[in-house]
Amino acid sequence: MQKRDVIIIGAGAAGLMCAAEAGKRGRMVTILESSEKPGKKILISGGGRCNFTNRIVTSENFISNNPHFSRSALAGFTPDDFIFMVESYNISYHEKKLGQLFCDGSSREILYMLTDECKKYGVEIITDCKISEVIKIESNSFEIRSSYKNFVCDSIVIATGGLSIPKMGATDFGYRIAKKFEINIINTFPALVPLKFNVNEWKEFSDISGVSVDSIVSVKSKGKIKFRENVLFTHKGLSGPAILQISSYINNTESFEIDLLPDRDMFKIFIENSGSKIQLSNFLSAYFPKRFSEAFVGKYILSKPVYQYTQKDLKNISDKIHNWELQPSGTEGYEKAEVTAGGIDTRELSSKTMESKKVSGLYFIGEVVDVTGWLGGYNFQWAWSSGAAAGRSC
Repeated sequence: MQKRDVIIIGAGAAGLMCAAEAGKRGRMVTILESSEKPGKKILISGGGRCNFTNRIVTSENFISNNPHFSRSALAGFTPDDFIFMVESYNISYHEKKLGQLFCDGSSREILYMLTDECKKYGVEIITDCKISEVIKIESNSFEIRSSYKNFVCDSIVIATGGLSIPKMGATDFGYRIAKKFEINIINTFPALVPLKFNVNEWKEFSDISGVSVDSIVSVKSKGKIKFRENVLFTHKGLSGPAILQISSYINNTESFEIDLLPDRDMFKIFIENSGSKIQLSNFLSAYFPKRFSEAFVGKYILSKPVYQYTQKDLKNISDKIHNWELQPSGTEGYEKAEVTAGGIDTRELSSKTMESKKVSGLYFIGEVVDVTGWLGGYNFQWAWSSGAAAGRSC
């Protein structure tokens, strides 16, 4: 039985950040990781270049049943704080659209930075370690039984992530610990995930896989929630940044709308060209990829020269283009989801420290918590912020 001040379960983004912050305070910290190496999701993120944060982060960039919960942690450790750390390690980076920051080189630079921070403060990282049981043995201590050895600690931090990308080792461990200690869990579902459609309903579009259209995607029931980025057609349905974003709000099968031509008035264009003898599908190809125009017209409209449509017909077609309503049959699941929505109910946690209100010394951080960020570096920032909040307290 080895005595430690803090045991962190999970050597991902949140766990590593938490460990470094706790180590700075002189705490004896051990991280237990079930995989053979730490930070596996860090390594694959951003196409291998790690979209490590976003320049502009507010609580509005996160989804939670308790929408203001994230404010305190985000204010306590900001994007500027993480950028300062990145720059102190001479990691070069660049800004893509919408404030997204990526490494110029490899995601490995971020992982090495975090593991170096841990080493600097004496944090022990044990990999390939399976945990069989977590027991509260006294009012202020826990026993952890693992395949490596058994530990006793004052604080235990659950940083095991969600259910997304199971091939990389994702499990429900964090939720099982919450249930063991009677901590409420908000229903989970795949988020930032491609959408699927009924095969018969999608057959006209299944052949244009790889085509993308710059669009605005929105959900009527969610008021102001809308995203403008590319919509990508796949064999099974839709993907691309705008679709991944909206998937976090519709929970699998809720309908949503796409404005396929955000900067133009299609009806006005039709009226200005109402005498055109060009076939509709060819006419629309001036504004959309040709393969998409052919599929869209083939699905919804009998193609003929533009001048043969009535003004009412042209209004209906333009309405379809600006407000294409779709209802998915589901998503591509946790296998393709970037994150898991839902999780540990934030009403059960301190927003300043991430400690359980029911069980002193028990903390939950990162993706396992019911805080889900937008695409674009927000989920990493939540990992850094929630990890730092817990690390400064545990």
